[in-house]
Amino acid sequence: MRKHFAPLFILLIIFTSCNDQKVAENASPNDLPRSTPEAEGISSLAISTLIDSMNQSNLGFHSIMIIRHGQVVAEGWWNPYREELKHSLYSLSKSFTSTAVGLAVQEGLLTVNDPVISFFPNDLPAEVSDRLASMTIKNLLTMNTGHSQGTLNTMRNDSTGNWPKAFLAQPLTHEPGTHFFYNTGATYMLSNIIQQKTGLTVQAYLTPRLFEPLGITGMDWEVDPKGVNVGGYGLRVKTEDIAKLGLLYLNKGEWKGEQLLSADWVEEATSKQVTSQEGDNDWSQGYGYQFWRCKPAGLYRGDGAFGQYCIVMPEQDAVVAITSETFDMQACMTLIWKYLLPEMKPDELDEDPETWNALQSKMKALSLPVPTYSTSSPMTSLLQGKVIALEPNEFDIESLAFTFGVNDVSMDIYRPYGQSTMILGVNEWQSSALDRYNLFERPDQQPIRSVTAGTLGWKDSKTMVINVRYLEMAHGDEITLSFDEDGKVTLSFLGSVAAGRQDGSENRTPITGVIQQQETL
Repeated sequence: MRKHFAPLFILLIIFTSCNDQKVAENASPNDLPRSTPEAEGISSLAISTLIDSMNQSNLGFHSIMIIRHGQVVAEGWWNPYREELKHSLYSLSKSFTSTAVGLAVQEGLLTVNDPVISFFPNDLPAEVSDRLASMTIKNLLTMNTGHSQGTLNTMRNDSTGNWPKAFLAQPLTHEPGTHFFYNTGATYMLSNIIQQKTGLTVQAYLTPRLFEPLGITGMDWEVDPKGVNVGGYGLRVKTEDIAKLGLLYLNKGEWKGEQLLSADWVEEATSKQVTSQEGDNDWSQGYGYQFWRCKPAGLYRGDGAFGQYCIVMPEQDAVVAITSETFDMQACMTLIWKYLLPEMKPDELDEDPETWNALQSKMKALSLPVPTYSTSSPMTSLLQGKVIALEPNEFDIESLAFTFGVNDVSMDIYRPYGQSTMILGVNEWQSSALDRYNLFERPDQQPIRSVTAGTLGWKDSKTMVINVRYLEMAHGDEITLSFDEDGKVTLSFLGSVAAGRQDGSENRTPITGVIQQQETL
């Protein structure tokens, strides 16, 4: 039995009452409830130690939310990322597509044993092999289609835009159900099957069945050339929405007293259905229906490239949601296993207002490092009121113009079909909304609207450096403008993926241009 001194007990009542009032003022009906870590059996110190380790790791975290016993006990976003913004999920999208399949099975629209070819009679190859004929929805769900190489690039490159036909035409080197090969094209086929059976995209199908009941709004999902959600990637939701999916699965498909998803399906989808990759890591513990089993006993997760996680801990009654741009996904999970998992106690702990307040302050102060350069250059006066006319380039950008303020810089980007403006901070992040997530993307890329954040500084008097984070994606850019004595400019690029991998994968060609008076264009 715990013993509390009366003065401390009164202090805790006041502290908890003030905290509850603050939560009530800021919460919406769709928000998950909040609590202190100690009330749910985790010390604030343990979470603070986890956050310190995440900061020191340089793994590129964007957000984290920790739920215990149905209560959010810690949440934070690394500035300039923010809680109200959605974030690319990459392959974590697969777990949402799997959920749609579970709901369709629940409604009697299909079974996991249905042959895949039965849904695509007009897209079959001239000769249907025995292996292709035997492929089932379950094989798609478990990445046991019989392929030994990825299918997605061939599908994307199909000149007719017929992704199912391109998938079905690819050779099967194994009997379906006998060989695990991670295959995003398989998840696309699940999405297409849902649309065939319901007449709705997966996103539209999930809206009244999953998104609306869970209070998930503002999501979007990429589509193929025919308007089918790509299924295996391309979904964007908020961090709390990721946590809600995990909580639904933690509670075996029940949400606020309503059984949205069959408990049997949850058990089946999150159990080890097939052996996965070799080795001794978090990808070698087995695979379910678009969910991975984790190395710590009993845990499972959905995950996506560059560190998007929905980790479910049934025995601990906990969920952890993370977004990031990491190049070491195992290291991210190892931090959770080391610093958080062992600190989840079965009973509530004595409240610790001082440490909890310090943790709250730490979470609010999270930030990505801000690239710091000189704030001024003689070039600023030369650029003010002028444009940089660019040579023809792969991005269809005709010119750039900069307007220098006291604390920020406005950058206008002119294309034949319109103008985009981005506000850049001076040694601080400034946010803008753009109609395409990448400032320098090729015209043939699918435009995706995104909030961005950027900074501008001077590496030296002739070299401007712009750093951009695409806040609703996972990535960023470094754009360097090098000026010479004749007013000529060279723009070069280094995307965060190429920088992180250090593999020379940056393939955008530098652009040249010249400074001109604005009225001459």
